[in-house]
Amino acid sequence: MKIDDIRKVCVVGAGNMGHQISILAAIRGYRVSCVDVNEKQLQKARGFAEKYLPGRVAKKKLTEDQARQAWDNLEFNTDLKKAAGDADFVIEAATENLELKRKIFEKLDQVAPPHAVLATNSSFIVSSMVADVTSRPGKVCNMHFFNPALVMKCVEVVKGPHTSEETAALAMELARSLNKEPVELQKEIYGFLVNRILSAINNEALYLLDQGVASAQDIDSAVVNALGHPMGPFKLQDLTGIDLTYHVMMERYRETGDPADKPSPTVVEKYVKKEWGQKTGKGFYDYGK
Repeated sequence: MKIDDIRKVCVVGAGNMGHQISILAAIRGYRVSCVDVNEKQLQKARGFAEKYLPGRVAKKKLTEDQARQAWDNLEFNTDLKKAAGDADFVIEAATENLELKRKIFEKLDQVAPPHAVLATNSSFIVSSMVADVTSRPGKVCNMHFFNPALVMKCVEVVKGPHTSEETAALAMELARSLNKEPVELQKEIYGFLVNRILSAINNEALYLLDQGVASAQDIDSAVVNALGHPMGPFKLQDLTGIDLTYHVMMERYRETGDPADKPSPTVVEKYVKKEWGQKTGKGFYDYGK
């Protein structure tokens, strides 16, 4: 299959990443079906699109015709068979939970056309951990977008030992067609490129916070003003979601059994309190005002 053969993209999961990937693909001319079992989440995603597209017109980033066409390209539904049944490329963007992703890929293999590529947008879970539940492992890969997907240029395409050259090349081409700058990993590694580097920074920042060395605000200030990062590690976790940090670390701990991979006490506390960052109004910072 070539890039010109991709007409419809199915995105599984209407959360922050899923609905942004969906809108991005719709803007770039693909028919898109964004599917989620949670009707409330779908309504939220639809509401975001209804505001985002006119907003781009107001900022002169899109013409009215382009925004209208993008909206016409989009559909939101709860029926996976309907969403993926005629898709050429599927991007799974569900919660970072291996058991859930394996169930999704098993179902996708049953309902998506035989030619369709099945990609996971997972931040850490390599595609070989889901490819074995499908009858098409050669058409399974990682295609990891960054938050916010409508803005961030990088996409990591990870070629597992099962992934065909054609699939990896097609994922790279699709990313470029979405106006992204993809990077290709020739083999699987936990956390890929960016998150391995980012995790090292985040883990050290959390250690310093847990030890009472400095506040989250002062650590962020040091990273921004001394290292030149556009955003400190705690502000970034508030943006991406502290719940995501918790789930990623717990998934890693379940895999390794190493206590060092457990979430930090601060992350656990905030997860339990549902202080997950911007999405809940409070995280390391207070967004109530």
